[in-house]
Amino acid sequence: MSQPSGPQFDVRGAVDLSALQRPTVPPPGEDGGAPVASGYVVDVTDASFQSLVESSARFPVVVLLWVPTDEANARLAALLGALADRYQGRFQLARVDVNAQQAVARAFQVQGAPTVVAVLQGQPIPLFQGEADAEQVAQVLDQLLAAAEQNGVTGRAPGAAGAVPEEAPEPELPPLPPLHQAAYDAIERDDLEGAAQAYRQALKEDPRDTDAKAGLAQMELLVRTRDMDLQAVRAAAAAAPDDVSAALDVADLDLAGGKVDDAFGRLLDLVRATSGDDRERLRVRLLDYFEIVGPTDPRVPKARGILLSALY
Repeated sequence: MSQPSGPQFDVRGAVDLSALQRPTVPPPGEDGGAPVASGYVVDVTDASFQSLVESSARFPVVVLLWVPTDEANARLAALLGALADRYQGRFQLARVDVNAQQAVARAFQVQGAPTVVAVLQGQPIPLFQGEADAEQVAQVLDQLLAAAEQNGVTGRAPGAAGAVPEEAPEPELPPLPPLHQAAYDAIERDDLEGAAQAYRQALKEDPRDTDAKAGLAQMELLVRTRDMDLQAVRAAAAAAPDDVSAALDVADLDLAGGKVDDAFGRLLDLVRATSGDDRERLRVRLLDYFEIVGPTDPRVPKARGILLSALY
């Protein structure tokens, strides 16, 4: 991954419009409010945002885009802060008040709060929007940290005193298989088609290569969504809810934006209502989605069961 020169993030589709006029609490640090920034938690301003982006080359940064005096936002901030301390600097929690730091909010194209986005090697990774329980959040964080390790981002965030804890020596990773390395190199060059071709060749040589299968599905999703216009795609799907092509497009955007349940649900509903070639297109796309999300995600076996029931 290459680090951008400035905060030119676009995570459209990763957040939903949610009402901000909800029960309020005192500002952070006051009784009943969220904790103040401390430990591995920092408050980010428009001025310090670029430094945050640069630090993501050393350790993962989890950005909470929030309204500090909103009750639901404060609960999530407290939960994420507790997890940041538990993980002992394996990631840094960066809180952004979307009302006060509007340049950062615009950079992320925030449509609702709370929204949680990771930054890894300068690149945004949508995580989730709205509240979630501790187990769900920890699972998302574990997936982020696994991705960070795969990309060599294994540093530790500074603690409250500004000192960086000592790091264990990085384990020497085994070399990637040649075609997987070719795909990785192509991704570094932003050559998504080249990466997809490398994964296709890997599958041709070994149809059981699950990593190549997942990689190919990811590259094909990125190629399909790269030039999509979010508003146009959603408008087309809304105007023709039974149009399979329109549904596939909007489901792609949902999945790329982290809305896994929406993507699965949209296509599963259509599987029940279609037959023939249309049903087969939906089935194949869902199987690709299952590869992208991964078999360990609990939503995948549930969706597989619904798909099998609808098909047979």
